[in-house]
Amino acid sequence: MANVLDMFLSRVLISRQVTCVILFISLTYTQNTAVFQPSHLTATGPTVTALLLGHTSDISLNVRSVSPSNTTGHIGSPSCRSDLTEWVLTTEQVGKTAVRVQLRLGKNLRLCGDNETDTDCCPKLLCVLETLQVSACVGGTPQASLLIQAKIHALLVPANAGSDNKTVIPNQVYQPLGSCPCDLTFRACDVRCCCDKDCSIEELKLFVSHCLPGPFGGQASPAPGYQCSAQSPENFPDWFPFLCVNSPPENNPYLGLFYQGKKITSKPGPSFQSPVLSAPLPVTAYIQGSPIFRLNEKYFTIPQKVLGQCVNSAPVAFLKDFKVKCVTVLRSCPTGFPFQTRPTDLSITVKNGQGGLYYLLNTLYVDMFCSSLNPCAFNFFFACIPGDVVVDVIDEVAIDMSQFISSTDATSDEGLVCGNVTLSLDYKFYWKGNGITSITVTHIVGAITLNTSVALTTRYSAVFLNGELMGEPNSGNPGYQVGRPVIAGTLDTLANNTGSVQRTSINVWKPVSDGLCSTAEMKPVLFGVNSTSGCLLPVSLQNLTQCDLLREAVASLQAALITATYVAKSGNPDPPTITDWVNISYVTLNSSTTMEDTTSSCHGVPSHQHIHVWSLITGMVEGMPQRDIRVLQISYSLSRWALDCGGGDVSPCIDPLETKLFPITSSVTFTDVPINTGPPETRFQVNFTAYDCNRNDVCWPELAFPITKYYTGEPYSQSLAKGLILVFFFITASILGTPWRQIRQAWT
Repeated sequence: MANVLDMFLSRVLISRQVTCVILFISLTYTQNTAVFQPSHLTATGPTVTALLLGHTSDISLNVRSVSPSNTTGHIGSPSCRSDLTEWVLTTEQVGKTAVRVQLRLGKNLRLCGDNETDTDCCPKLLCVLETLQVSACVGGTPQASLLIQAKIHALLVPANAGSDNKTVIPNQVYQPLGSCPCDLTFRACDVRCCCDKDCSIEELKLFVSHCLPGPFGGQASPAPGYQCSAQSPENFPDWFPFLCVNSPPENNPYLGLFYQGKKITSKPGPSFQSPVLSAPLPVTAYIQGSPIFRLNEKYFTIPQKVLGQCVNSAPVAFLKDFKVKCVTVLRSCPTGFPFQTRPTDLSITVKNGQGGLYYLLNTLYVDMFCSSLNPCAFNFFFACIPGDVVVDVIDEVAIDMSQFISSTDATSDEGLVCGNVTLSLDYKFYWKGNGITSITVTHIVGAITLNTSVALTTRYSAVFLNGELMGEPNSGNPGYQVGRPVIAGTLDTLANNTGSVQRTSINVWKPVSDGLCSTAEMKPVLFGVNSTSGCLLPVSLQNLTQCDLLREAVASLQAALITATYVAKSGNPDPPTITDWVNISYVTLNSSTTMEDTTSSCHGVPSHQHIHVWSLITGMVEGMPQRDIRVLQISYSLSRWALDCGGGDVSPCIDPLETKLFPITSSVTFTDVPINTGPPETRFQVNFTAYDCNRNDVCWPELAFPITKYYTGEPYSQSLAKGLILVFFFITASILGTPWRQIRQAWT
């Protein structure tokens, strides 16, 4: 067995050695010789490409035209002789042992025209039919050959192809584009296509009375009815030849269907360059939404948010209130606007929007009344008031920096101190009519201590006041619209015992940054939008030992969300009209089940506040449902707060000052009250409709309705008289009729 295995292995080794020797010899032979790949080609176009592989350093290429032998049919041996042909031979070295060989026909393949004397064209459709032989020679000895069978046809293109690429479009004022759409076949007559230029007179006679109608048949501009040629002799009236009109086809009214006479200007495409803003146009009187101008005809700007980003110089719109916050990370003391503001930056002269009127009054009365303050001058003293307003600046210094700075290392004593940093700008615009009477701004500054970086929250606001009242927008007209704030209010009793409701809002929690209740804000409740939000309250073991104080603290936080006692029924309530408001109801907490507090837990904490709003659709205005609020109810959910010392964290249960975060939440739910449609109908009312006046044209139960007191179409006396006359005729007809006569005969 071992001998057989040794013999098998020895044979395998011998075969591998033989294979390697053969491959080595073939490679050596290939490197010392040259071959064409492929060696035979068939050309149907003007370009032929092949590769010459092997030893190509001293090789020359020759091209000649060959033909097969008449006796044997074979082509002769390769030759290094070169003939004159119409083919151009080019070579390109593409590697150490590879050359690209390309032959290009040096002749135009267009078909020669009739009686054309130019020889650079093809006299027949089969333009080239020949056999080429490319020989690779070294020292006059052929090494390889390439045989090419060329069979190329002429190109069917016009003689002047490409010389004129313009398409002549006829004037659509007088000739519509596409005058003969039924001409579908090239150089052939289409049946029933009377506008086809390829149709002879004999062919047109076959279907001249059956031409395709309408624009498809080439009748895009039919003759109008008043044309003398529009009527055939069979159906025109006798008077038509005297009243018809002979008008040229250029006056055809149907051409207006194709030519509108309008010019379309091209719109500029999108550009990545910054747009060039036009200069502001000053106004003589402000309207809602128009920008406010300074005395130098520039916009009056305040930092605002545009597309979610804070912009330091945004124009202020008249009667448009806003309130924004901008968060900026400071790593060094700020130097420019709006963080560092000078008195001249804020005390700006603004146009009041009534400068034209004041200027006119000044022109008429300044010489007469303003030269000396006589008694008559006070009647027109307002004429001396200039047409501008100066912003009155009120400076304040912030004591508590927690609402402006959110970084923990910003309040440390060590570090760089930045003084007089602008933290807030609150503008108040007092307006009357179409003008501004005065402007005040509250400028709050403070000192910031920098260690590494500080997240500074600056606040900017603008409010427009008509006298001392702020114009507040409504939430619908008349009913509430979804997404608008719910309007609430508190009763403001006046001296004459008549009350007016002062507007306010109903809020829910809006956590920011760290989510703590101390930094959380409030957001108004939006009509029809259910929401849940909350904040976190740090509670220590010491707080849990004073449960009454803890419950009062949580209750005060929840009560701060809703300070109103009334809610508006509709979206545009009238403050003096108390019937436009609904009392806010509170759900009394069930105190029947009381649980005792322990040293580390407190029960009955009002941690959740729920607002439930019931609304009713009262009508439709322009397809929009109008909803009114019927009931607004506030309830509280009590929970148990206790420290959880599991999970390895026992420090809150040991250290009385160590705090743990507990959630305080608020939610709002809106419910639509279904419209009361009355009690459900019985099965008899549903099926028996013979005497239902609402579902039948004939109402038998109301046969005597005209003689009842509910009929108001005419006086009751007249309707009663007419009713009695009808009864008399009915009785007379009954007595004289057939039934009464038959009864009388039977009685006799």
